[in-house]
This record gives sequence, C-alpha cells and structure tokens, in this order.
Amino acid sequence: MDTVAASAPPEPPPAGGTGADTRLPQGWSALPRPAPLDMPVHALEEAPDLHGRSHTPSTEWRLISLRRLLVIGGALAMTGAAGYEMDLVFNAVQRSVAGMVMLVLFVLLFMWIALAFTSAVAGFCSMLAGGGLGLGIARSGPLPRLATRTALLMPTYNEDPGRVMAGLRATIDSLAATRQERAFDVFILSDTTNPDIWVAEEAAYMALCRATGWGGRLFYRRRAVNTDRKAGNIGEWVRTYGAAYQQMITLDADSVMSGDVIVRLTSAMEHNPGVGLIQSLPVIVNGQTLFARMQQFAGRVYGPLIAHGIAWWHGSEGNYWGHNAVIRTAAFAEQAGMPHLPGRKPFGGAIMSHDFVEAALMRRGGWAIHMVPALSGSYEESPPSLTDIAIRDRRWCQGNLQHAKVVSTRGLHWVSRMHMLMGIGSYVTAPLWLIFLLVGIVVSLQSRFYKPEYFGDTKLLYPHWPHVDPVQAEYMFIGTMVVLLAPKILAYVLLLIDGPLRRGCGGAIAAGASILVETVVGGLLAPIAMLIQTGGVLSILLGRDSGWNAQRRDAGGLQVMQNVRLYMLHTVLGLALATAAWSVSLPLFLWMLPVTFGLVCAIPLAVLTGSDAVGQAFRRARLLLIPEETAPPPVLAEAISYMRQMAGHPVQEAIAALRTRSGLLRVHEIMLPPPRRPGDPINPALLVGLLKVREAPDLASAVHTLDRAEKSAVLGSAEGLRILAGLP
Repeated sequence: MDTVAASAPPEPPPAGGTGADTRLPQGWSALPRPAPLDMPVHALEEAPDLHGRSHTPSTEWRLISLRRLLVIGGALAMTGAAGYEMDLVFNAVQRSVAGMVMLVLFVLLFMWIALAFTSAVAGFCSMLAGGGLGLGIARSGPLPRLATRTALLMPTYNEDPGRVMAGLRATIDSLAATRQERAFDVFILSDTTNPDIWVAEEAAYMALCRATGWGGRLFYRRRAVNTDRKAGNIGEWVRTYGAAYQQMITLDADSVMSGDVIVRLTSAMEHNPGVGLIQSLPVIVNGQTLFARMQQFAGRVYGPLIAHGIAWWHGSEGNYWGHNAVIRTAAFAEQAGMPHLPGRKPFGGAIMSHDFVEAALMRRGGWAIHMVPALSGSYEESPPSLTDIAIRDRRWCQGNLQHAKVVSTRGLHWVSRMHMLMGIGSYVTAPLWLIFLLVGIVVSLQSRFYKPEYFGDTKLLYPHWPHVDPVQAEYMFIGTMVVLLAPKILAYVLLLIDGPLRRGCGGAIAAGASILVETVVGGLLAPIAMLIQTGGVLSILLGRDSGWNAQRRDAGGLQVMQNVRLYMLHTVLGLALATAAWSVSLPLFLWMLPVTFGLVCAIPLAVLTGSDAVGQAFRRARLLLIPEETAPPPVLAEAISYMRQMAGHPVQEAIAALRTRSGLLRVHEIMLPPPRRPGDPINPALLVGLLKVREAPDLASAVHTLDRAEKSAVLGSAEGLRILAGLP
C-alpha cells in the first residue's frame, strides 16, 4: 500500500498491557507520541492573558462601532416606534393591566425581530458590496502555500461509522487534490459507548486508511470514559497532542469541507497572528425529507444574508458554532478550558453549548474571532424531521440557558455577552410568544363575556368606553409581518442578481415558488416549534437534564402512531384556542387561524414533513432546489458517492466481528487503553462483565447476558478478549 509517513511526531506510542506485537499493519497508525500543551480547566473569573495580542486599529474600531450603532440603534428605534403604536392599540383611552402586559410582551418580542431585520439589511448591503471575507482571504485564484501543520479533528459519538468515514474520505481526497496534504493530520476522536459501533468504527478506520493512503497521518482514538462530552474530547486532544499543531480544524459527524476552503482558512490563520478562530458558513445539504429540504433551502437562500449581516457588525467579536472552523491551538489551550458550573444539572455541571463560551473566552484573552461567510466549500446536514430537530433543540436549549451563569463573567467583551443573551433569548421568546397569544385571547374573551362598566364611582361628563383600536391593530399586524418577511424578500432579490444561485435553485419562478412553500409550511410549523421550545424551557426549569443522545441523520420518519402520541397535545391546544377565538368573533378566529391551524394539523404536518417520499416529490417538481444538489461540487459529489457505497451495510455484532476478522482483532488489541494501574478506580461494569463471560458456557450465551456497558468494558480489556477467544 502506498503510504506517506507523518514528518512529526514520527513514532506511535507503545501499546499497553496486551502482550501483542505493537507494530500496526503497514499503512495504519496508532496515535502519535504525546506532545504536551497544557490546557487549563480554569475558573471563568480568571484574569485574561493579553500578552502578544494584536489590537484592532482605531480606524477599524470606529468603523465597527458605527456599524453596531446602525444595526443595534436601528433595532431599538424601530422597537420604540412599534411600542408607541401598540400602546395606542390597547391603552389610547385608558391604561389597563392586560393592556400593559400585552405592551411589555410585544416590545420584548418585537425587539427580537427588529434586530434580525436590521442585521439582514446590513447583510444585504454587505453582499451587494461584495463583502464577507477579510483577513486577506481570496474567493478564488491560486491556493496559498502553507508553512505550518494543522490537525483535522472528527469527534464522533455513536454515529453510523460508514456515514462519518464517507464524509471524511471526501474531505481527505479534496485535501490531497490541493497537493498540500502533508501539512495535515486527521484525528478521529471517538466517544462512542455502543460496543458494536465502536468495533465498526475501527473497521471503518482501517478501510479509510486503505482507501486514502493516509495511514501515516490518520489516527483513531476512543475514550472509554466520556468526561465532559465533546468539549472534554477536544480538550483531552489539545492537552495531549496539541503542541504539535499550530491550528486545528473542528469537524462534526456530518461535516464535509473542500480542500480549497481548508487551505484558505489555514493560510489566513497563519498570516494573522492575532486571530484565534475563523468560522466558515456551512451549507446544509443532502436533505431527503420535506423538512430537511426546507431547512437546506432556507439555509442556502436566507443563510448567507443573515451570516453576512452578523459578520458585518460583529467584526473581530464573532461567534463559534462548534464545527467547520479553524482554531489556533495555542489560543484555545490558553483560554478555552471549560469549567463546571456550580449547582446541579440542568443548570450546573458541564457546559453543553460550549462553543459560544469558548469563543467568548478566547476573545476575552485578546484573540480575534472572525466569520467569513463568503468563502464556499463548507457543508453539513440537517436532522430529517421535526421530532429529530426537537431532540437536538432540547439539548441546545439546556446549553443556552446555562449561559445565564456565564454571561456575567468578568472581562468578557460586551458583544460576547450579547451572543449569549441572544442564545438564551432564542428559546425564552417561545414561551413569551405563547403568553402573548394567551393573554390576547383572555382579553378578547373578557370583552366578549363581561359587561363593561361605563360609569365609575366618580361622576364624569363622559362614560369610560372600552377601547381597542381595530384599525391601528391591523396596521401593527401588517407592519410586523413586513419586518418578519423582509429578510426573505431581500434574499430573493439577491438570488435574482446571482446567476449561479438563481439557476441552481431552478430559476427565478421556481425559486420564488420555493420561498412561498417554505414560508407557508414553515409558518404552520412555527406554533408547533413554539410549543416544543416552551416545553423544553419548562422542563429545564423543573430540573430535568437532556442527557447526551446520538443524532439521527437518516431519512425514514416515525410511524404514524408515534407522531400521534408526540403531537396530540399540540392538536388539543390548537382546538381549544380555535374554539375560544370562534366564541369571541369571526375576525378573531381568522386572525388566529395561522396559529390554530398549524397546531390542529400538528400530526399530519409532522408525518408529511418527515416523509422521504414527499420530499422527493417536491424535488421532482423542482421546488426547494439548491445549487449543491443541481450541480454538486466535487467534494460533495464524492461524499454522496461514498455514502451510497456504504449504504445498506448494518453494523455487525462486535464480538462476532472480532472473532471472524483477525486483522480487525489485531488493530483492536493494539488500540486498547493501558492496563489498570494500582490505585486507579475499579470499573464495576468490567468486574461484572468478566464474571458473566467466565460463567458463560459458550459465546452466544456470553453475548446475550452482557449489557452495553459490560460489553464495552470487556472488549476494552485484554483479559476479556482472551476469555472471549477461548469460548466455543
């Protein structure tokens, strides 16, 4: 096999405790020798280290300050004007408690959409001006030559190994095409707890080494104990191997990146010593269901507008989304150690949404954080259904609400605090919208069923007429809808100007129809998502932890009865709201129809949007198309091809796989962790597992009696492997 050895670190560490030959088969590599780079697990209140950092020039600082004034000041001005007009709707004649509650809720919610509007306008102007890069990055032209070493990190947790390796193989092939592959090493960092998937990962790793010839620069490591989840996984790598690499590029299990974008991002990091992180804009691809196709269309058409807007006014105080970004390893090690928050879960413990905090801590230490949305070649996938995204959203909700304990940390930049507050607000606004709707219904019911008191105790010439201005309310509704829909309109204008994007979305008419479909169906799903997020917030406030579950990425929705069970409450609430609105008046019923209809139809909407067949029907109708599927770039076409080659190959039972494949068993033995030393904690699952295996009359009985934790412990033990090998 043709392989290229890594230049440094040149030797793998010795295997521990197996007594086996420590040399791997040619073309495969164990992890390189540790190169220590201390990553502090520091308290959030530690003073930042500002030595050696470049600062923003005064002219650039004034420009960014002006941009922030325009975006944030514009949003505040819009909110003030809208609040004044809404006050006229409810409180023009006489103020009431209900009217003031409605006003406060409206101001809070309108401020949210006003900021999105002004940021989108900024993005529109930036895209028209050809912005979105900076740091000396060029969209095209000859690739810069790299002078340092970079590690690509692929953390994985109970994912389909075939899908993970397919995307990684395409990324590696694309890097090889740049002829600068010697500047990169790849690390697969597994936190997998399912023993069958663990062994399948090792088999897929072996296959990837054979297919790419990267055996000398492609490493696999599995942690037996998942301390601090993904953040702990990355942190352990940084502490152990980070000193050998100036940069690291974090990937996700569904990430694909072209060699072109990787080289350009890495070169920008090399040439900007004050920069700690550069975030690319991943495009959502490979959607099969209607829900996933809507997500990828919205991300492809509206996403750049939003990303250009926030990059325009965030400047060097950007954010980190946890993957598809290049990070200066020293900056991360120096500043981004994740402490545990005080208190019990769900608010205490390990920080779940650690990426926002890592960016904030690096910025606090003087390192610039940038986003470059105009650089294409970065891809990810979307969950296939509303239910799947709700599972992920519940975890994100808990992580973002944890930021309430972080946002007041000393020394953070105010924009970093704003990132966290906006993350919290993205979930808190859901129950606020629900309260706003319910209070509006209550006010309407009160006016319908309670006789008003026209004359109070004080004798006046004129009576106290109840007053809700319907004309003013209609104007406010129209104005709010314009603010909500304006980003989509601006994105469509940009699409019409951009020839490749317009053609890739099926043409101007098809793209316009797709925006209409996405807006209508998305509008119907919005109240369902509102209830899902409200339930998530309430469950966290009640102290329920989300745990850590693997993300389902394949199409193939839930059974109908499962959707009935999950969304029956949404349907009942929709019927109750519709009945209450109908009892007041027909206009109120029609006003509430977008909300109530979506809730009443929650079950069929969940079924249809999660359907692969429905999604493909829309594709055949040339709706919700994106350029990456009409004319896939080479790296994405390769990834799709590799995924299809690996489709239909179920994960084999681990013990059977090891007993029937001697090469796999050999690699598995070499990659075992060192044996337990005196004083190390005892793993109860290993003790129980070894006892069960010793007492089992045959292999089938042993496999049947072991639970997942016991099986993983036995397979991670040289003694357990020897006992299994001797069973008939």
